[in-house]
Amino acid sequence: MRELKADPILKLVNLKKVFGDVVAVDDVSLDIAEGEFLTLLGPSGSGKTTILNMIAGFEFPTGGDIILQEQSINALLPEKRNIGLVFQNYALFPHMTVFENIAFPLKMRKFPKQDIQQKVEKALDLVQLSGYDQRFPKQLSGGQQQRIAVARALVFDPPILLFDEPLGALDKKLREHMQLELKEIHTQLKRTMIYVTHDQEEALVMSDRI
Repeated sequence: MRELKADPILKLVNLKKVFGDVVAVDDVSLDIAEGEFLTLLGPSGSGKTTILNMIAGFEFPTGGDIILQEQSINALLPEKRNIGLVFQNYALFPHMTVFENIAFPLKMRKFPKQDIQQKVEKALDLVQLSGYDQRFPKQLSGGQQQRIAVARALVFDPPILLFDEPLGALDKKLREHMQLELKEIHTQLKRTMIYVTHDQEEALVMSDRI
């Protein structure tokens, strides 16, 4: 377990989210250290994905504040937050090659073409899929698709990566293998990762803090 540094990279301050009569998130405060692997563990309906969606900008808080690198991001649109996202369903574009999928966030940010090439190659190498750049998602296994989703989330060097039950669709053996791979990527990059799961064993294997 890693000790929390004095200056957290992300702060949730009295965060609240209400949908009609349902209080999904009720007064959550949390400091997350730079480079920490933090897991939100709980059953379905406990509000963990709602917290992740508020950090990402897909939901706006009913109350409280989200502070990233000492700046409130409550009012920022998702594309302005510079946060990497990995979902359970991969969310890859089926009509794009692996290269085009990973390059997409770089093109949206208007990176130079030469930088895009280098960054995509580096991301593919990190997830151990060098040479797969011209394949399409349908030509990949579930585990390979998930690795491409991770590469796409990493490629623009975001300060924080969010994972929403990313291994839930994989079989047990592959899920266990991917847990170790993600932990290895975290060790290499020392990037802040916030991970949502209902699987206690998965949380214990991967996390600095739960």
